[in-house]
Amino acid sequence: MTGHNHLTGSGLDALGTRASLEVAGRSLTYHRIDGLAPADLPISLRILLENVARFHDGTSRGDGQVQAVLERGVSGAPVDLYPSRVFLHDTNGVPTVVDLAAMRDAMTAMGGDPRLVNPVIASELVVDHSVIADVFGRSDALTRNVELEYARNEERYRFLKWGQQSLEKFSVVPPGTGIMHQVNVEHLARVVMVEDGWAIPDVCLGTDSHTTMVNGLGVLGWGIGGIEAEAAMLGQSMSALVPDVVGVRLTGELPTGATATDLVLTLTELLRAHGVIGKFVEFHGTGVAALPLADRVTVANMSPEFGSTCALFPVDDETLRYLRFTGRSEDHVALVEAYAKEQGLWHHPGSAPRFTDTVDLDLTTIVPSLAGPSRPEDRVPLDQARARVRTAVDSIRTRDSKRDTTTTVVIDGTAHEVSDGAVAVAAITSCTNTSNPAVMVAAGLLARNAVRAGLRSKPWVKTTLSPGSRVVMDYYRRAGLVPDLEALGFHLAGFGCMTCIGASGPLIGPVSEAIADAGLTVASVLSGNRNFEGRIQPEVAMNYLASPPLVIAYALAGTMDIDLGTEPLGHDPEGNPVCLRDIWPDPKEIAAVMSASIDAAMFTDAYANVFAGDRRWQDISVPATESFAWGEDSTYVRRPPYHDDMAREPGAVHDIVGARVLVKLGDQVTTDHISPAGAITAASTAARYLTQLGVPAGDFNTYASRRGNHEVMMRGAFANVRLRNRIAPGTRGDRTLNFLANGRESSIYDAAAAYREADVPMVVVAGRDYGGGSSRDWAAKGPALLGVRAVIAQSFERIHRSNLVAMGVLPLELIDGGPDDLAPTGAEAITVAGLEPLNSGRVPATVRVLSKGRSFAVRVRLDTPREADYFRHGGVMPYVLRGLLTSTAETDQ
Repeated sequence: MTGHNHLTGSGLDALGTRASLEVAGRSLTYHRIDGLAPADLPISLRILLENVARFHDGTSRGDGQVQAVLERGVSGAPVDLYPSRVFLHDTNGVPTVVDLAAMRDAMTAMGGDPRLVNPVIASELVVDHSVIADVFGRSDALTRNVELEYARNEERYRFLKWGQQSLEKFSVVPPGTGIMHQVNVEHLARVVMVEDGWAIPDVCLGTDSHTTMVNGLGVLGWGIGGIEAEAAMLGQSMSALVPDVVGVRLTGELPTGATATDLVLTLTELLRAHGVIGKFVEFHGTGVAALPLADRVTVANMSPEFGSTCALFPVDDETLRYLRFTGRSEDHVALVEAYAKEQGLWHHPGSAPRFTDTVDLDLTTIVPSLAGPSRPEDRVPLDQARARVRTAVDSIRTRDSKRDTTTTVVIDGTAHEVSDGAVAVAAITSCTNTSNPAVMVAAGLLARNAVRAGLRSKPWVKTTLSPGSRVVMDYYRRAGLVPDLEALGFHLAGFGCMTCIGASGPLIGPVSEAIADAGLTVASVLSGNRNFEGRIQPEVAMNYLASPPLVIAYALAGTMDIDLGTEPLGHDPEGNPVCLRDIWPDPKEIAAVMSASIDAAMFTDAYANVFAGDRRWQDISVPATESFAWGEDSTYVRRPPYHDDMAREPGAVHDIVGARVLVKLGDQVTTDHISPAGAITAASTAARYLTQLGVPAGDFNTYASRRGNHEVMMRGAFANVRLRNRIAPGTRGDRTLNFLANGRESSIYDAAAAYREADVPMVVVAGRDYGGGSSRDWAAKGPALLGVRAVIAQSFERIHRSNLVAMGVLPLELIDGGPDDLAPTGAEAITVAGLEPLNSGRVPATVRVLSKGRSFAVRVRLDTPREADYFRHGGVMPYVLRGLLTSTAETDQ
């Protein structure tokens, strides 16, 4: 789109909605939507309406988009959303910047201006996913982990420094500052943005699915793929269908003993069961006012675990209090209040928006809970935890043919009897909970009470503390709680995602040996948001989400096989039992400590120089050049082959004929299964590649850290150690059968290479909810580079389906039957017929998939005309490049 500002839409006023807002001594321009929006339009859709009204270009298509929002999506027409900000982290951000750098090279090769490949809206990246919990339980853990982080990631950080210097409107929050979503909520989020005299909603789209955390502040935003982010950074709109909006009516207040963690685990279970995939969730009712903003962002953070696109809490007095509390200026708080009230974005407890449907939750019913052992929606009430853990252990024993295990583990010369269900990792981690002072202070006070009672964490438990913000340690120090946490082994290990993202580091050595030698089945307990199989630590079979104080409780117990309501955590020096109820902190004490230990100055000081970084970051030197100087010997950052020999015009779309099934999977396969983020194990295909380049095993690092190297990530596709490819029964991880070699077993990477060499297309066949979890680009990029042309699944999670399209991989949805009907053995040749109409711009509603003489109807999941364009061009990057070349040619004429 031309003729307007990519952020404000200035120059457009097709609906006559432009108006002035006088606030804090300023006169700002905005698009007033009161005359357009009915009083019962949900607030999330009001924000969407403002966006399409602001960018209405006077065409009938613009009229249709406004009508689509007002009709609440009934018409099925897509709308174009222009975000105000794009938000990235380093593991998705590095490949995003790699792609931008590669696009600059492609522009140069095709005779265009590489400077056109440049962000046109605010694009902010937080380095938070690279620090690993290698060192723990000692006073120098933070220092050592940061040193290791910089040593491992020097190439990546130099590359990001290049981007910071060479790309406009691109900012980097350096390592050691905190977790992106906590930094966003505490500092970066504007709620209302001001640009060139315009006031607009802060619509934030991020390359991490938990971008929804900012919904707790009243900011509309959600997770997108990095390739979509690149398009948005370059001024492209996001094309989407207007979603259903599910209202969650909250009443009552949380009871004593229940935390925000317990609330969000209950909501995750409730809304997963209700069905909110691809929908907006919006909270309303009298119970909203009873939730502190820290509780709201805890809830909003886990919107992806519900399956919803977003989980919005509207702006109210509590929002304004939090903005002041975190150091935002009075002028800005006044702007947020005035704009929200003027635009109908302010929450009124008695209002009755007309939602698609409504779910009720009485906060008084919330009870202490866990979730696990492998899905966030599998809530376990604390009083049922022991029985459910034993069931999970039995299932794992049966699945892996293990016997009931008790073994002797010798640590520092002392022998300990450890049984199945032992806690191997206890981590206070993740922006979900470390953003919430109430649960963090509760954890600190529980630690103090435990130390006073003479309790200690069990020696086989790896204990870590990795907050999402430096402010956490400031208030812990002021409250005097650091010594007690450290007495239990919860020393500060770093400011970053760490255990929650799978960067949990190695287990305690003898525990790792017991798992390998005796078949011990162990667990992790973490205050995170995800616990998928193989994500937290490859050797840990069970993973449980819990509040920070419960993390400490399980570290003290040393096992999940315990009833915390009736059994003691340990004994005091006199031999008396100490139960959880004996050391659980009083809510009044928690409130008193928070009041005395936290103030706005802490946030102002912590974020005063947020983009400057420490000495290590400042010492990184790299020239600011139009094009990046790729290093041929780099093992972290390499120029990807996406645009090699790219033509100025897209080729024709053809049917997929005679494809081989590379991988056949069941239900609820996550992006962690498709593209793991954790450690690169010694036996993996990626490790063999790195070894050939001379990289020692100790420097393999994680898949997350090497996402700037397509060679590693291609080899990491489908390499999760917990993946079960049904083509190769009895195997786990990166294994398949090569049907060009008489069904010989091989790595998935090697089989794909053989198919590519023989010019044989490939497909992936899967069950329901394919691609859930993190918005992981490489879960789409990896299969695309391997040569996968289509994924045929019973259903897709929202972000991953979009990412597949963005990489030119066709998502096809089985209407009848499942993976075993379509490909009973996996040896079948697959043909997808009926795709040619895409060449004329028409998306066929269904096409036929032919397999072994049978025909299956499948739905083509190109949901908008823009997605059809992306697919026809081979993905979003070539689409954008060709658009930039066309606009350059038109300008030159």
